[in-house]
Parts: sequence; C-alpha cells; structure tokens
Amino acid sequence: MINVLVIDDHSIIRKGIKQLFDDTPDIRVTGDAASGAEALSLLRENRYHVILLDISMPGENGLEVLKKIRGHHPDVPVVILSMYPEDQYAIRSLKSGAAGYLNKQGSLSQLTAAVRQVASGKKFISPETAMQLAENLTQRQNDLPHQLLSNREYQTLCLIASGKRLSEIAQIMSLSAKTVSVYRARLLEKMSLRTNAELVHYAITHQLVL
Repeated sequence: MINVLVIDDHSIIRKGIKQLFDDTPDIRVTGDAASGAEALSLLRENRYHVILLDISMPGENGLEVLKKIRGHHPDVPVVILSMYPEDQYAIRSLKSGAAGYLNKQGSLSQLTAAVRQVASGKKFISPETAMQLAENLTQRQNDLPHQLLSNREYQTLCLIASGKRLSEIAQIMSLSAKTVSVYRARLLEKMSLRTNAELVHYAITHQLVL
C-alpha cells in the first residue's frame, strides 16, 4: 500500500483527493495537512511513501515547503500539484527537488500514475512538462531574466502580471505590503524593467500569466 500525505490549504481539495483514491486498491491518503508546519509535524510522527503538495498556499508557498521537506525527509518523493500551467512552475519545481509536477486539471489516471511512479523511485514527467524540459534545453538559464528570480520574487511577478494589487498579493502571500513592495523592486531590478506595465508585457510575451 502506498501511503500518501496531501498538503493543501483547502480542505475540499484534501478531502477530494482522499475520495479519489478510495477506489484505488494500492493507494491511500493516510495524512493531510493545511500548511507546511503541520506537514512537517506529521512527517516526524508517521511514515509516508509519497507527498502531494500544493504550490500556492498562504505564508510559505509550496516551493518553500518543498525545500524544508527535502532538507528533513529527502527520501520521500514530492509531487507538486498546482492550478498553474506547466510553463510557469514545472521546471522551477523539478529544479527545487520535486519528483514530479501535475496540473490540478489533470485526470485521475494521471494522478494515480504519478503517485505509483514516484513511489517506485522514478520521476514523473507529464507530456506538458516534457515539452517544457525540451524547450529549456535549447536555451541557457541566464537567457531569460525571470529564471534568475527567487521563488518569492517569481510568485510576485506572476501575481502582479495577473492583475493583483499589492494589497491583494500581500494577503495571498501572508506578507506585509511593504515586503511585497521590496520583492517587486528586486524583481524589476533583476529583470531591468521599470514599471508594472513593462512587467505585464514581459509576462504576457513569455506566457507567464495564468
């Protein structure tokens, strides 16, 4: 039996994934957490074979939680589940140590395949992610300015580009508006941009807008 830990701040999502696996003979959700801190506590007390981790959570986002899990429990494979398309976070997630990346709009069969595959010690690469990896091989990482951003800066970039105000971004990221402004200033400097309009244009051009 493959024991799965689901980390997502939405209880409906956690319950939904649990129900999806109820009819699967070899997979069971034996733990669920609404935050990274709660997940790390469960990992200290229980044995899990696979972790399904949402990338978009208040406070610490999925990539930050992933880093902590990899630091404390490197033997447990993590599959990132996200509402964001593969071209936004797949490569970044895999480079951060994820065993796989899956869009939440994917099918149950794809999710089941991902869990089984990473539980066997392999990586799970969806066709969409494979395409992104292939494209990534044709260009150096430094060729695209947004690839130089930290995970927090990149999240700020995507939220600004999607039309969110700084106050809304602060609420989503569980940060102060002042801190978000610092991330905005840093990413503009790193990308040699001056205004939000230029940032949005860049994001649209590189298909970073959800």
